[in-house]
Amino acid sequence: MTLSELLQVIQTPRTTLITAPYYNIHRPPNNQVVMTPTGIPGSNHSGQQFADEASKKREIRLMKNREAARHCRVKKKRIFKSAWRNAFRYWRAKIRSLLTNLRPLKEFYTQHKKDYPDHNI
Repeated sequence: MTLSELLQVIQTPRTTLITAPYYNIHRPPNNQVVMTPTGIPGSNHSGQQFADEASKKREIRLMKNREAARHCRVKKKRIFKSAWRNAFRYWRAKIRSLLTNLRPLKEFYTQHKKDYPDHNI
């Protein structure tokens, strides 16, 4: 199925979609899923037309699902980058703060060592 056919199905007027056939999905004893059309009174659809419509609907659903999955991956990547950036900024600020607090202690210790070389802290 080509993209133009899919777009044509998507752009079909709402009234034609309402009269689309319904399907009964059941599992016979061989455990395979079977989809059988339940006829709409007054419709002249053959089994092949039902299968074609079902495959078109499936293709549209898969196309929409792919697009939604792509959007979700992009959003997840954007959120992850934002969280990573925020964490990096937090830890960079924390390290700077610790180094700022450590500088006076280092100066005090080095001065103390100069004043009292034999004294151990």
